[in-house]
Amino acid sequence: MRLLNSIFFYTIIIPISYLPYPVLYGLSDALYIFMYRVFGYRKKVVIQNITNSFPNKSKQEHKQIVSGFYRHFCDLLLEGLKAFTMSEAEVRQRAKPLNLEYIDRFYEKGQNVIIATGHHNNWELLALALNIEIKHQAVVIYRQLKNKFFDEKVKSSRSKFGLILTSTKIAMRAFQKAEDLSAVTFAFDQSPGKTDGCYWGPFLNQDTPMTFGVEKYAKHLNTPVLFMHINKVKRGYYTYEFSDAIEDPRNTGYGEITRKINALLEQDIIAEPQYYLWTHKKWKHKRPADLIQQ
Repeated sequence: MRLLNSIFFYTIIIPISYLPYPVLYGLSDALYIFMYRVFGYRKKVVIQNITNSFPNKSKQEHKQIVSGFYRHFCDLLLEGLKAFTMSEAEVRQRAKPLNLEYIDRFYEKGQNVIIATGHHNNWELLALALNIEIKHQAVVIYRQLKNKFFDEKVKSSRSKFGLILTSTKIAMRAFQKAEDLSAVTFAFDQSPGKTDGCYWGPFLNQDTPMTFGVEKYAKHLNTPVLFMHINKVKRGYYTYEFSDAIEDPRNTGYGEITRKINALLEQDIIAEPQYYLWTHKKWKHKRPADLIQQ
């Protein structure tokens, strides 16, 4: 199996990664037709998620969001392959920070930080860019791939500019064993495997189980939390900016941090819904009947 993975990686993925951007996006356009018009990859999930999230929009508006999502999603897939061979100069050109002073002030005070972000726009490219620009050591908490070969390749590619990738299973070590001041990044909006320990609340007009990791680590270590907005300027070009720092997590009430970061992400999604990752079964869990309203 490893041999087959290796052949596929070096004969398919890497050659595609070296393609110039106009050709790459030509492939993306063709992939859009196949995934949306022909195959309909997770189309029922996408349509249901968008319809439930925007009940006041018309069917035509829902259709436009769905189509826009698939175009963006195909771009993301190809941009993800491009990341395997991107140079530092390319990353700097295509993922630009807008307000580094917002996070750098914590470095000057000798503080670690937690960066909370969601699956909106190209979060993987921003993770690749993060350690190039900020003064902190950038650490990303990620879910390991089941395929060990591709997990190794992704980790190697994403860490080539100094980024550290740490499994969700050992996230605490990212804080406890770091030699330098760290900025630990959580993409906090995935559907939890289990709802035990989740915070339930409204998100995009639906009762939603919200992962509690950001708040748990922030309070345990009293580490400031910053929200990172990811913006799409045009095809293949993104900016990112920080906002709404929670500087003293231990003085916040239960669920306050979780509600705040989800509200900020919700605002970004409402502004540009086509750029969110709608293929996830985010609302597959239902609140237990005996759970006290939060």
